Amino acid sequence: MADHPAEAPSAPSAARQLRSAEVISVGSELTVGETRDSNAGDLAGDLSRFGVRVGRLTALPDRLDVVRDAFTDALRRSDVLVSTGGLGPTPDDLTRESIAAALGETPTVDPALEQWLRNLWTRRGIAFPTMNLKQAWLIPSATAIPNENGTAPGWWVDTREGRIVIALPGPPREMRPMWHDWVIPRLRARGLGVDHAIRTYRLTGIGESAVADLLGEELLRRENPVVATYARAEAVDVRISAHAETAADGSPGESADVLVESADATVMALLGSYVWGRDDETWAQAIGRRLSAAGWSLSTVEVGTGGTLVGLLGDAPWLGFAEVVAPAALLEILGVSEIAAADPADRARHLAEAVRSAGHSVIGLAVEARESGRDTTVEIAIASPTGTAVDRRTVFMGGQQGRLRAALMAAALLWSSLPPEGGKPV
Repeated sequence: MADHPAEAPSAPSAARQLRSAEVISVGSELTVGETRDSNAGDLAGDLSRFGVRVGRLTALPDRLDVVRDAFTDALRRSDVLVSTGGLGPTPDDLTRESIAAALGETPTVDPALEQWLRNLWTRRGIAFPTMNLKQAWLIPSATAIPNENGTAPGWWVDTREGRIVIALPGPPREMRPMWHDWVIPRLRARGLGVDHAIRTYRLTGIGESAVADLLGEELLRRENPVVATYARAEAVDVRISAHAETAADGSPGESADVLVESADATVMALLGSYVWGRDDETWAQAIGRRLSAAGWSLSTVEVGTGGTLVGLLGDAPWLGFAEVVAPAALLEILGVSEIAAADPADRARHLAEAVRSAGHSVIGLAVEARESGRDTTVEIAIASPTGTAVDRRTVFMGGQQGRLRAALMAAALLWSSLPPEGGKPV
């Protein structure tokens, strides 16, 4: 939007350290459950990565008093306030009015914004709706944020106390480019966040409550570094995060990296045997590291899983052969019809060996999932040059969740059976 008027916001007279933030999502469609709010999580994730403490994520209906009060309260608590939604032209789009009321300012039509809006309609050859004129509003403390993909410019507001309010439209295709291309560079120029460090470990073979028991309440209640547990669909994560400390006299204290390292030693001593990956690593990446380090390839066959295993592994160069078979078709696959009615463990063993041969791979992996009441019984066989191992597990879920957990269990057993890179643990 080259012709969109947008000047860089001027720095407040007294620079404020931008270390805390809140995110407000405005729209009754959110509070009644008609629309899922993906914006808030994305914004909070970006802010956290810059070392900003995100105190609240709030969804609000299209009510002027509610939104105004939320802005007023948030501006007492946080250095940066980011809102999405409520910037449309209709009477129930009230974010501009709410910010103005919270700051005691009066919005007026900005001539340059008005001309830009009118040009949009002129280019389309249609009359400009008077209702859209509110999208050209600004308050004295606001700077317009260009919107290359819509008709709703955002607001960058510098308050007298040095806090910053950022109002962005709700549609992600409009909000995300404005946030990444325009807002973040200006926040960074203002000194957003602090020296910080984050490390995440991904665990298998242990539940979140057991992880918390091992870590202990004292470690989990520390404020810097922060050690927290998260139960994900594919793993239990332990996240260590820290920000640099400042001594009482204002001199630098311990760095964020040093603080994370100190907690890391404790966490790994307690949980290292369960760790299969770090940060945002996936099972496909973790397995691929070990296979690639050994120069090995893998072939798989899965029965009754709906393809969840190959979905987990993806299109990897080390995956030479991947077969997904419905249980009814088991008699026809890979020349193993003679053992189709055999014991499930024997069947899994034959399938793993057959798929290893069919794919000309070093490792063959077979998974068969069968619903057992509310649970899922899983046979997992891994064929390698040294022999074939078979394991039977029970997943305490049925249906799609049971099939997904069967695939995750197979991935974990496969990973643990492969030699670590260089003979060292992850």
